[in-house]
Amino acid sequence: MLTERHLEIFVALAEEEHFGAAAQRVGITQPPLSQGLRRLEALLGVRLFERERGVFLTEEGALLLPHARRALAALAELRETGAREHAGGRRLRLGLAPEVPAPLAADVAAAPVRAGDRARISTVTAPTATLLSDVASGRLDLAVVRHPSVLHGLAAGQVILLPTWILAPARPAESGDSSAGPSPRRLPVAVRPRGEAPAAHDLFVDTLASRGRRVETVVVTDERAGLALVAAGQAVLVTADEALTASRVERRRAVDPPLPLRLRVVWNPRRSGSGSGDPAGTAQLLEDVLARKAAR
Repeated sequence: MLTERHLEIFVALAEEEHFGAAAQRVGITQPPLSQGLRRLEALLGVRLFERERGVFLTEEGALLLPHARRALAALAELRETGAREHAGGRRLRLGLAPEVPAPLAADVAAAPVRAGDRARISTVTAPTATLLSDVASGRLDLAVVRHPSVLHGLAAGQVILLPTWILAPARPAESGDSSAGPSPRRLPVAVRPRGEAPAAHDLFVDTLASRGRRVETVVVTDERAGLALVAAGQAVLVTADEALTASRVERRRAVDPPLPLRLRVVWNPRRSGSGSGDPAGTAQLLEDVLARKAAR
């Protein structure tokens, strides 16, 4: 079986070009080093070194040496990561829907630590449907998702309504300018794929249509892509990010009709006490951050 010691012998001998020096570097005597080299060559089915006048890599050895170095580096990283995880203690795994603005997402993720929780925080950003699945399976401890969503037995906090802004192409002051492009009311609305949060998507589109206008949408991968379409005069975008903008883009609060970003914190009550601490208590901390933002 190929072992880490085999790789250490290979790399040390390639760099030292001397059996005695390589043995000293690896921390063994010369006979075991020679035996280990022969075993490695037998396992790989190639001759790694020429030994007639000194010690030199063969063509096959030179080809395999970078692979051996990378394998040793990967093993070292694996040990270091394991040591950090062991020393770090409990980890709190949070999921955040991509619609949550970055500054708010940072405050949400930091809330448990600021409240005195000594868990190590890890966060992922993923669509609501993915987050719900990951919380249910135990890959995540909690997640901030869009509402409404089908929870399938997950526990959830109250629904928080974040204000949003409509981003539209800026129009010249002269309304009769034929080069100004279509009215923002006639442009499609940039939206993320419906499959990411079907119920929330449908509620959003239905709310837009409640004013009697025909709603057209254009699917984008994220808000940056949506903003690019707005800047190009080809779409409008609704966002909860109060800082998202670009040149020749107008911003106004979405109030007619109101189009709040509906969020709630979810967790799996069946996994409470399984090393994840108190998910309900942690969920309350996250919810408090969202509620303070919504109240501003």
